[in-house]
Amino acid sequence: MSSRVGDPSIVFEPGGGRHHTYRTPAVIAAGEALLAFCEGRRHSAADAGEIEVVLRRSVDGGRTWAPEQVVSSVAGKTCGNPVPVVDPASGDVVLVTCQNGADADELSVARGLDAEVGRRVFVQRSGDEGLTWTAPVEITASVKAADWGWYATGPCHGIALAGGRLVVPANHSFVPEQVDGGHCIFSDDGGVTWSCGFVDRNDGDEINANETTVVELGDGRLYFNARNHRGTGAARVHAWSSDGGRTLDAPYEGIAGVMAPGIQGSVLRVGDRLLMSTPVDPSVRRELTVFVSDDSGVSWRPGVVVHPGMSGYSDLVALPGGRAGILYEAGETSSFATLRFASFDWRSL
Repeated sequence: MSSRVGDPSIVFEPGGGRHHTYRTPAVIAAGEALLAFCEGRRHSAADAGEIEVVLRRSVDGGRTWAPEQVVSSVAGKTCGNPVPVVDPASGDVVLVTCQNGADADELSVARGLDAEVGRRVFVQRSGDEGLTWTAPVEITASVKAADWGWYATGPCHGIALAGGRLVVPANHSFVPEQVDGGHCIFSDDGGVTWSCGFVDRNDGDEINANETTVVELGDGRLYFNARNHRGTGAARVHAWSSDGGRTLDAPYEGIAGVMAPGIQGSVLRVGDRLLMSTPVDPSVRRELTVFVSDDSGVSWRPGVVVHPGMSGYSDLVALPGGRAGILYEAGETSSFATLRFASFDWRSL
């Protein structure tokens, strides 16, 4: 591997302001702007507590960033797991997020809580490349089954298919077993109404599909790539869909040859090539690496190390001129000390 990654810019960095910690990045290109989303955790680094979805915009390819905006915030709530996608028909940016009570942690939610405290799903949109946003509209009833406890969209970008369908990758847990499973949700009217697509369930110990990402392949199939959360098999798992995400061609299976510490990752299609980002140290979150696949995700090889030190969640975005960008958590002593943005030439990998 080589180190053909440009110098990163710091996008989100705690420093005595409104937020104690920034986590779970998602990035998307919308017209002339790059939109970098994440969770702004108000009082601690914990996954629970009061959390807001925040955004910074760049109009120079990620070199500089406009001041932070709060996109979704509710007193006494955790608002997070941002998944942005551009609707090709309107040009609007559609943002899907989740909410739950700030005092509820993932384990208690996974066991099943009432609708007010438990995990709920919302959608917003922007018609001006992220400058302003509509209020969140709840879509939980159409995308969450009654026997699901935990629910998470992404966290990463969603995709618009060649035919216009919007697809958001997601995962859930079944109550009361607390078994994780992958699924997706989709919209065929530009993000106004939503339906649940495939629902994956693996009852064994080997695969436990969790935080999920998706691309559309050149032949129209969808490729889903997920974290194997506490599964005994490979660190990452994948599956394909030939009907736009309604069903999977086969259940999730392990990805051979990719080491990871049990963490979210991202996939991106650039030309006929797929990119995947994940830290690769199996025991600690460090050495964030972009992998390459030239066979629609069947096999992967390491391409470039983005950050050799402590590093965490990430998201990939296509840029002009044969480059790709990555928004990622990184630090010297912590894997999420800051959120940074860097770019590289994917054609040379």
